[in-house]
Amino acid sequence: MPDIIQLLPDHVANQIAAGEVVQRPASVVKELLENAIDAGATNIKLLLKDAGKTLIQVIDDGKGMSVTDARMSFERHATSKIQKAEDLFNLCTKGFRGEALASIAAIAHVELKTKQAQEELGTCLKIEGSNIISQDFISTGKGTSIAVKNLFYNIPARRNFLKSDTVETRHVIDEFQRVALAHPSISFLLHHNDNEVYHLKSCNLRKRIVSIFGIKMNEKLVPIDEQTDILNIEGFVAKPEFAKRKRGEQFFFVNNRFIKSSYLNHAVVNAFDGLLEQGAHPSYFLYLTVPANTIDINIHPTKTEIKFDNEKALYAMLRATVKHSLGQYNVAPVLDFNRDANLDTPYHFNATASAAKAPKIIVDPNFNPFKEEKNTASQSNYKPQKQTESWESLYTSVAVDTSEKQEVLFDNQQEIDTKKTFQIQRKYVLSSIKSGVVLIHQSLAHQRILYEDFLESITVKEANSQQLLFPVKISFSSKEIEMIYTIKTELENAGFSFDEFTKDSVTIKGIPVSVTESKITIILEELLSDIDLELPDASFSHFDVMAKSFAKTLSIKTGTQLSEKEQEALVNDLFSCKEPSISPFGKATFKTLTLNEIDNLFTS
Repeated sequence: MPDIIQLLPDHVANQIAAGEVVQRPASVVKELLENAIDAGATNIKLLLKDAGKTLIQVIDDGKGMSVTDARMSFERHATSKIQKAEDLFNLCTKGFRGEALASIAAIAHVELKTKQAQEELGTCLKIEGSNIISQDFISTGKGTSIAVKNLFYNIPARRNFLKSDTVETRHVIDEFQRVALAHPSISFLLHHNDNEVYHLKSCNLRKRIVSIFGIKMNEKLVPIDEQTDILNIEGFVAKPEFAKRKRGEQFFFVNNRFIKSSYLNHAVVNAFDGLLEQGAHPSYFLYLTVPANTIDINIHPTKTEIKFDNEKALYAMLRATVKHSLGQYNVAPVLDFNRDANLDTPYHFNATASAAKAPKIIVDPNFNPFKEEKNTASQSNYKPQKQTESWESLYTSVAVDTSEKQEVLFDNQQEIDTKKTFQIQRKYVLSSIKSGVVLIHQSLAHQRILYEDFLESITVKEANSQQLLFPVKISFSSKEIEMIYTIKTELENAGFSFDEFTKDSVTIKGIPVSVTESKITIILEELLSDIDLELPDASFSHFDVMAKSFAKTLSIKTGTQLSEKEQEALVNDLFSCKEPSISPFGKATFKTLTLNEIDNLFTS
């Protein structure tokens, strides 16, 4: 029987490794940025085209590579970070496996330019699918520039599985933010399709957080600083009143490396116990420094999971530190939740409190409240009702009142008989039909109506836009500005009109007719949050997400009182929809109860 096990060629092995290391453009961005940091760069530029699908280029001013190192860097398991197995337990660099560049070169066109400070000429290396096309000497500046073009060009299936440019851009920005937050002393620049998204200068940690997430973040931050023998904690947590409904701004860094840890997250959430609303998540930027030999990083391809020697001690310290900072800065109440500080007795009153005298009581023995006073200034203005002329008139008035009440009651009964709809608990609308009654959930029904209206106006007919008398300027983070810019065309089709885009704000001069000016910010924030959920990519997905987001934000909420005309309009509009039975999010909008089912309720 012939042998069947054989050694795979290097380019096949590289493509297999690339499946773990390179999942999307953001994976390439992460690896290249970390290599630039390990090279000692102080200025790093990231250039993108088409969310990284066409081009990802990282330029740094690090120490560069020699001719031999440039060639060796694309070999599998070739690295300058470690030399022996023991080094894995004392890592001080971002990378250490030596797989990233080999994996990237296997599935893209790569052009590397690098030069060391003491050399006169640098090296230019071009690789396509693990094959070296050319290697030349060039004149270039100190440092390294690596351009990754046409990602997944030789794996069409992987390229087709990539999401839309908006979603992929969000992932790239997420990775960029994590690296930039971990190294505030390094200057970062991010350009996407020739638009500057971030220009982060070297600064302290607080300024770096504010420059990434917007000026509004500055007032939300509560500083954290704790030094112990086994753990140092510093960073910031956001005040409880700024907690969000999504887990967006939650960052853990261990030895300047971004990690994900549900265990440590639970410690932070536990510190906020009693301060957050149900379903709210605190924001935090926490930097943990531990001895390198007490952690294991080599357990996941993305290096975002870490094993600690003593997790329970870290949990207790982290929880206590966050709780202490919240109390120290008067964010959390200390003892009495209901105490009003304004009612506390000042210290200087304590000495005189014992000398207080009982008040004197003066009694007027001649005061008689039943005594009649004639012709006095304090005579009451009360005028008794005119007495009825005879005892028969008492019954007459009662008879009149009774007949009037019966007429009113009859009128109300007539109104009930002729009324077509009823609102129940300001949540449901009950309407009668030939076969029985139908119970409609007013909020879900209105969502379906608005959803189909918006979808039709966005995709089929031109949406009506109302111009604002004064343009509205709304502040967003650079990441959110970039997301809005990528869906600018779809928003304009929906009825929005934009005047100006800056790095941290958007000026809106026109809005859809069905949108009020006060809800512009809410709508855009909800829309960005919904896009952030990463729906499957389709040519229709952006329109669908926008229509769902608008419908959810603008729909009638539970607890809203509806007039009779509004109830009837809701019923008529709902049953004019193409899919009246379900909301845009798959929930039932109404339930029908037939006459037979109603009869059975009383006969059983």
